[in-house]
Amino acid sequence: MQRNYADLPLHHGRVPRWLAERMSYLGILIMEAIIQDYGKSAFLRKLADPLWFQSFGAVLGMDWHSSGVTTSVMGALKTWISGLEKEYGIYICGGRGKHSLKTPDELRKVGKKTGVDAESLVRASRLSAKVDNTAIQDGFQLYLHSFVVTDKGEWAVVQQGMKGHAGMARRYHWHSKQFKEYLEQPHTAVCGSPMGRIINLTHKKAKVTRQGILEVSCEDPDKMMKEVRQISLPKHHDVRVEDVDLKRLGSILALAHDSQPGDFESLLLLNGLGPRTLQSLTLVSEVIHGTPSRFSDPARFSFAHGGKDGHPFPVPLKVYDKTIHTLESSIKRARIGHYDKIRALKNLHDASKQIEKRFKIDEENAYRNFDKLIAKERRESYKYGGRTVGGWAKAPVTKSGQIALF
Repeated sequence: MQRNYADLPLHHGRVPRWLAERMSYLGILIMEAIIQDYGKSAFLRKLADPLWFQSFGAVLGMDWHSSGVTTSVMGALKTWISGLEKEYGIYICGGRGKHSLKTPDELRKVGKKTGVDAESLVRASRLSAKVDNTAIQDGFQLYLHSFVVTDKGEWAVVQQGMKGHAGMARRYHWHSKQFKEYLEQPHTAVCGSPMGRIINLTHKKAKVTRQGILEVSCEDPDKMMKEVRQISLPKHHDVRVEDVDLKRLGSILALAHDSQPGDFESLLLLNGLGPRTLQSLTLVSEVIHGTPSRFSDPARFSFAHGGKDGHPFPVPLKVYDKTIHTLESSIKRARIGHYDKIRALKNLHDASKQIEKRFKIDEENAYRNFDKLIAKERRESYKYGGRTVGGWAKAPVTKSGQIALF
């Protein structure tokens, strides 16, 4: 069983409706694009990757590093997929707080609709929660449990615990496809920020105690998971140069703002799309088509649609809506056998990787240029319908009181 986790700063507050609705729709479009090209199993595998998940949340406009990514992304997906589960073959059960308690009943309903073994899914749900909340006593108490299952019975779990006094949350990821056997000594390392003594009941010497805690009758609690992939995100809210792979970001900006590939024009993808929208679409394309190694710097994906709190810049709603429209029209054409636009979206990711190979970073001025980039995005935010939880972005004003022209 693959078990991954991420440490995140606790972040309070609600996602405003104007962003939540867009997050839901763009999230489902990205999910469908992944399923179209790679299948349902690939989407679950991505959900089980904490770095991809954080990048996914960032490209949807959530604060790139915060614990709110988990609740917002899973809530958005569950809201939008409601009623369309049969069409996609994916069901999202559970959720935050009291909604997590409904997981067994929701899984049994999935079993009736699809014919999958519901009781085995219920057991998997309970076991994953027991391990992360009880067998591994790291001080984080679970408050969110999302169980994602396909109509074939493959599943992934995304759940999150809180350590309130430390101001941190920890997100745990599971994926059934990589299950072979429950192994002793599941972790390759204990990762994350040191926060005191940890009781690890998956240790080989804890067999007797473990058997009394894990309420699983037909699985051997001696044997657990196999791999760990972990991230620990910083507490600072702003996006800093050290949070971003500058070569990757630079190649995306070069593709969007400096080059206009003729083959994309021939596919009619770029008609009416400006450089700023192309920048966002390239990052969305990477979320859909990128391999795991591409998500080591989740902060980079916040340069698609900013963040609701204004970091690294306000959410550009005009660009966001254009991204949604382009991806939606591409998927609709693919449904009826016209794959030109959906292939062109993949070409955006491929083209940025090619540029990346020859892209040179100005090391001497890297910090200064990065700050200039963010300043430019904020300065021009009003042009793109920039918005945060605090209100709309405004045009900058000169000392003379006149609106600055760019």
